[in-house]
Amino acid sequence: MSIRQRKLIGAVALIVLVVAWSLVAMALAQTVLTSISGLVAVIYYVVAGPGWILPAMPLIKWMSRPD
Repeated sequence: MSIRQRKLIGAVALIVLVVAWSLVAMALAQTVLTSISGLVAVIYYVVAGPGWILPAMPLIKWMSRPD
């Protein structure tokens, strides 16, 4: 597979990952975080916000692999 094909597939996968991650994080926040303190909610959002980066790292590494 050429690097151009990997980058195309990886870009689409990254968009899907970010959209899915944000929807799951919002749904979880709406169901679980409605009756807890503000400090816990802030901690949740600080962790959940950039949390998609860890699953994206192997995908980015795969995309940038040489031919």
